[in-house]
Amino acid sequence: MKKGKKIGAGILAAACMLGAVGCGNDESDKTNTASTGADATKAPAAQTPQSSSSKTEKVKITYSMWGSEAEGSQTQAVADKFNASQDKIEVKVQAIPWENYMTKLNTMATAGQLPDTGMLREDGVIQYSSEGMLNDVSSMYEGNDSKPLDSLAYKYKGKTVAYASANEILILYYNKDMFDKAKVPYPPSALDKAWTWDEFVNTAKKLTVDKKGKHPGEDGFDPKSIVQYGASVENLPWQMEAWTISNGGGFYSKDGADVRIGEDASIEAIQKVADLYLKDHVAPLSVGQTDDGIQRTIIAGTVAMATNGTWNVGTSLNTAKEKGLHYGVAVLPYMKDKVTLNTSGASVVFSQTKHPKEAMEWLKWYNSEENNWGLISSGIWMPTLEKWYKNETLTHKWVDNPNFPPYDQYKSAVVDYAQSSAARPASWFYTNNTTDFNTLLGSVLGDVWTGKTTAKDAISKNLDALKAAHKGKK
Repeated sequence: MKKGKKIGAGILAAACMLGAVGCGNDESDKTNTASTGADATKAPAAQTPQSSSSKTEKVKITYSMWGSEAEGSQTQAVADKFNASQDKIEVKVQAIPWENYMTKLNTMATAGQLPDTGMLREDGVIQYSSEGMLNDVSSMYEGNDSKPLDSLAYKYKGKTVAYASANEILILYYNKDMFDKAKVPYPPSALDKAWTWDEFVNTAKKLTVDKKGKHPGEDGFDPKSIVQYGASVENLPWQMEAWTISNGGGFYSKDGADVRIGEDASIEAIQKVADLYLKDHVAPLSVGQTDDGIQRTIIAGTVAMATNGTWNVGTSLNTAKEKGLHYGVAVLPYMKDKVTLNTSGASVVFSQTKHPKEAMEWLKWYNSEENNWGLISSGIWMPTLEKWYKNETLTHKWVDNPNFPPYDQYKSAVVDYAQSSAARPASWFYTNNTTDFNTLLGSVLGDVWTGKTTAKDAISKNLDALKAAHKGKK
């Protein structure tokens, strides 16, 4: 889903190299449950359901995932461990190529042949719920010592219809060497010390340098000969939502019913991001089409600080760190309100199943942190259950490993940030047709990023079309 962030299939290449098990929302090789890149002794033991003495025939559950036949076989090997751990449920994995996944599910839905449970793209959850194709899964964690963070629940008409398979938030990355050379203090990792937008821009100016060593605002500065930029704000449409909310606006109303992107606060936020390149001269040009921002900025060594998702720690930054990159993590700056977005693909129970209870039991086991430890310890995924954020012993097991920045920094900028009041669910957790909306918005904003038009003119001229896209109208 290059139209937005694909936390399922969007992290394939890196996850494939990890060989982690339980990639319930990722097209990755699932070869073993070992902690990858971290001390394997720190990985918790996999949780398994209690065996039953009953000798009745097992309930057969089908689980769908996107991936190749080989990846399906590897996931089946994980399911076989679950199958062997008890005598009540037997899970069969159905792998479908990513390109055909939603088309195949739609065909199966029409024929009344949906699997019992499976993966679902972020932007498909509310659509499927509105068409009556998903079960309420709010009872999945009843009686457990911990449940997923509230911001990770997909909700439709007040009911929880899916839980995210992992947790991801947006943060600020920075190149320590560039800050040290400029003698500029690092960005704050604590939410209560977060930079205002103006502080962020002013710091970015100190870190932006042209061929003559001049900074924006200095006499003789040449914006056409910049050799190092101070900042980059990822402007993929779905990530832009964070800034509109931060400025007092948003893409949608809180219940997802109405479009708010035409409000002055939303338009102003988008223009501020565009002006980082157009007026402030602190950011490189980005037209908001490719999800490789950290590779183009921090890893390329051309930008001092850049916003993006936490999955980058595992998908690209670990390798860059091994090659000598010294990077840190911080909370996002803010315009009016402190905001970051939670996101991740969904694990669902389809309404056509005759065995919703058993399907939920499998999902709860499969998506547990213990069974996804390779992805979590490597930094691609973050845990979903509250206890990993609130229990210091568990947090140390997760974060205190060489794949992450220093413990105190990462805990503050990521662990604490993810459970703070700043963390908001991305819009696909609660409203429909986000792919059509984001695709159109990306097209509408193309000329804004290059300065051919303003955010106000672009959005105003296309507001009716954006509202129609939100309603599912072409």
